[in-house]
Amino acid sequence: MTWQQIYDPFGNMIISTALAAIPVVVMLACLGFFHIKAHIAAGLGLLAALAVAVFAYGMPAEMAGRAALFGGFTGLLPIGWIVLNIIFLQQLAEQNGSFKVLQDSLSGITEDRRIQLLLIAFCFGAFFEGAAGFGTPVAVTAGILIGLGFSPLAASGLSLIANTAPVAFGALGTPVITLAKVHGYDLMEVTAMIGRQLPFFSLLVPFWLIWAFAGRKAMMEIWPAIVVTGVSFAVPQYLVSNFIGPELVDIIAAIVSMASLVLFLRVWQPKNVWRSPSLRGKDVSAHEAKPPAAIVVHSREALVRAWMPWVILSVFVFIWGLPSVKTALNGVFAPSFPMGGLHNLIEKMPPVVMAPTKEGAVYVLNLLSATGTGILLSAILSALFMKYNPVEIVRTFVRTLWMVRYSLMTIVLMLALGTLTRYSGTDTTLGLAFANTGVFYPFFGTLMGWIGVAMTGSDTASNVLFGGMQKVAADQLGLAPNLMGAANSSGGVMGKMIDAQSIVVASTATRWFNHEGDILRYVFFHSIALASLVGLYVTLQAYVWPFTLMVVR
Repeated sequence: MTWQQIYDPFGNMIISTALAAIPVVVMLACLGFFHIKAHIAAGLGLLAALAVAVFAYGMPAEMAGRAALFGGFTGLLPIGWIVLNIIFLQQLAEQNGSFKVLQDSLSGITEDRRIQLLLIAFCFGAFFEGAAGFGTPVAVTAGILIGLGFSPLAASGLSLIANTAPVAFGALGTPVITLAKVHGYDLMEVTAMIGRQLPFFSLLVPFWLIWAFAGRKAMMEIWPAIVVTGVSFAVPQYLVSNFIGPELVDIIAAIVSMASLVLFLRVWQPKNVWRSPSLRGKDVSAHEAKPPAAIVVHSREALVRAWMPWVILSVFVFIWGLPSVKTALNGVFAPSFPMGGLHNLIEKMPPVVMAPTKEGAVYVLNLLSATGTGILLSAILSALFMKYNPVEIVRTFVRTLWMVRYSLMTIVLMLALGTLTRYSGTDTTLGLAFANTGVFYPFFGTLMGWIGVAMTGSDTASNVLFGGMQKVAADQLGLAPNLMGAANSSGGVMGKMIDAQSIVVASTATRWFNHEGDILRYVFFHSIALASLVGLYVTLQAYVWPFTLMVVR
């Protein structure tokens, strides 16, 4: 039998919204306030979601269980597969000693921790976001920062803050392409609109990043480097999104920004070198920061050997992100499995959609085309380049799998929770609560995108979830649909730093296991503050700066 979603089961939106929020509140409270381990917190949140879906929303129990199982499979592939293999590569580089050489080479560019953050967390992270997304940039940059001696909280939290402005165009534009395809937006128009919202924050986030790390005074000491980093990212981001398309926005902007900063550092260096590896103020992980080691000058050959695994990784990730490559690999092997008892048995209902719409539930085992597979192949090729024998490679992989076992379990449970909220309609209830804000909708509609990413861990999933609702609400309120479609994606990027999946990836990459609650408490203020600023900016676009809504092509 087909089950139709009900968004206000009690005929009172206050009660229904409060019930819909219970699973998220349970999970976040367990992590942030009660210091419960992440996989247990995720399990408790999932149990709460099952209870709300079945007893409050009337979802058949078997259907709810299958929705959670479907989400768990999604957690393993692609997300868990990326985390496992990026940590595998990192382990190979550390054991071989090449990671230490890489650290020395980065320190050779600048010993200043603030500029290292700009170069690695913002620029390098944006490149990996543009090429792969789905947790890859945080896994890579947090791992490099911890290797450079940053405290675990600094490496984790700052990597999450930095991975914001590029997210809307991540994985070769997947979030915005999906938004246009699923909900009927004009791809170039909504891409251009996002490109008129995010460049301001691409300039702001580098300032915010350094302020969060070292404070206002230390931030102003390196303002020229921050301006170079932000402007050289924001300008290409605007130009590519408005005049070319969404696919290469992040990759081009990241390369330009990285090259601009490195060249600028040849003619400018800060007067005072900031060497503290810990966050200003309270840093509960400060005692775990490694003392700065003396910089060793290595030969060109040693530098090439040290950087080669990461060059190989970049090439493989970029190739695996190309749509033509994905299509070809899926043509070789990508069996699909409709989830029995769930696929096409749930209907989304108005006002979320114009007419009742069936929800598909097909799990595609796209193992060959998954980004994690590209990372695995790059790790194996790098291992051979580093002269590992096959037995050592397998042994290191098994050790890595054991190391991240709880992180993988957490990711599976988190995705199970997020998928269940989607199929039960509880997340839509939360979205509708924002949609009833009238003239304030540009602000709260932006926060709808934020909560969508915070719950699902994906800007793409948030766009699928709320993109149609944004269009309907915009038409009813006389707003530009493209503005609110773009706002869903732009606001969503600020939710990326607090989604449980990203936090688990960060804690795993820095080996700071069972401290996910500390990371969440640190980044939460930054997330809600930046999301609110995006909401205010979208409100100004809607009512004060309508010229920004014009299509310029």
